[in-house]
Parts: sequence; structure tokens; C-alpha cells
Amino acid sequence: MSIDVHKLDVLIFAAHPDDAELACAGTIALHVAKGYKVGIVDLTAGELGTRGSAELRMKEAAQSASLLKLSARECLGLADGFFENEKITLDKIIVAIRKYKPTIVIANAQQDRHPDHGRGGDLVVRACFLSGLSKINTPDQIAWRPQYVYRYIQDRYIKPDFIVDISDYWDIKVASIKAFSSQFYDPNNTEPDTYISSNLFMEFVEARALEFGHVGGFKYGEGFTVEKTMVIGDLFDLH
Repeated sequence: MSIDVHKLDVLIFAAHPDDAELACAGTIALHVAKGYKVGIVDLTAGELGTRGSAELRMKEAAQSASLLKLSARECLGLADGFFENEKITLDKIIVAIRKYKPTIVIANAQQDRHPDHGRGGDLVVRACFLSGLSKINTPDQIAWRPQYVYRYIQDRYIKPDFIVDISDYWDIKVASIKAFSSQFYDPNNTEPDTYISSNLFMEFVEARALEFGHVGGFKYGEGFTVEKTMVIGDLFDLH
């Protein structure tokens, strides 16, 4: 029996490099520690960001990937700020889904401060369905539809459908965010200040994790929403 070296258990899509780190790096680290194969596909290189450059952000993404021990990371090269819900874009995402054959896909928030986030998440949800249609042809690939599609929560508060305890992986999450040193707080950076470059923003990231952790009864948490009603086989599986 041949082994598919690309097969991932969890595939996270992110409109921009650092979206996944901010929203769900703890969940990534937790599942990697459990032995699952996890990867990230960045839709864009974040080239419109005020600080840094596309080339620098790709280097930072690679550093973060190493810290998180990802099995794969790639960038689809869509146009930051301008990608649309159209066939040419969907085709690229479908190819990525069929390449990695994930059981679980996690996409950007349902709606958020940055319009790319909600739009990117919607694209991924749509592509997950289309990827399962055998009459959509992508060369040398077979149809594949993930079993579960979730969406992480970003800047704007959304009530989570479930929360993951990341208390043991908080330090890894912080390190993966700080890998994007061009984007976040650095007192020695002389580039213009941005919404996310202040130390206050990093305090907000921790406050959000503490809030979700408080709801769950632990220290740090990350929240997610579901695309369809979750089903369980045993009431005692709930916490």
C-alpha cells in the first residue's frame, strides 16, 4: 500500500501570513504534540501590509512553521486585498485541498475587521464543498472533501461554538507570533506604527485567550465556530 506523503490531518487556511498564528497557533501546537500532521496554506503573502515586505513575511512564515513543527506550509500567491470569490481563485484552493487531503479544515473568521478575513474564509468553505465534486477536474488529483470545516476567531469577538484548551502551548503560540517581527511590537522598528504593532495589541491577544480560557475553566483558550451542527455519540464526551 502506498503512503500519501502529502496527507494532512488538519489544514489551516489563512488570508495572510500570521492570521493562523494569532488565531489558532496553540491549537496547532497541541495537535502536533499529539502526533497529528498539520499544515498551513496562506492565501496571500500579505504584500499590502504597511510594514515589511512579501519576501520578509515569507521568511517569517517559514520561521514560524519551524517553531510550530508544521508538516507543510505554502502560499497560494493570491492578491492581498483584491482576491475575489471567483473560479480562478477557487481552483487554486481546490488544488491545495486535494493535494493535502485534510480530514479537518480550519478557515478565517466568519467576519472581521479586515475584509480579506471573512471573504477568505467564505472562499475556503465553498472550495471545501467543490473539492468533493468529481466532475471538477484538477490535473492528476482526485476529488476530496474534508469531513469537518471550522473557522477560527480573529480580531472581532464572535461567540465560539467550542473552545480548545491551549494553556500548555501558550509559549509556543507567542513565539510563533513573534516570528513575524516585522509586524508586531518591536521598540527598535522605525517603520510606521500600525494597528497590530503596538504592545497593547499583544496584550489584547493574551486577553482574548484568557477570556476564552476563563469560559472553558482553564487559563488560555482559542475559540472556533462550526459550519454545520456538531454531532456526538456520547453525552459524556462533552466538557
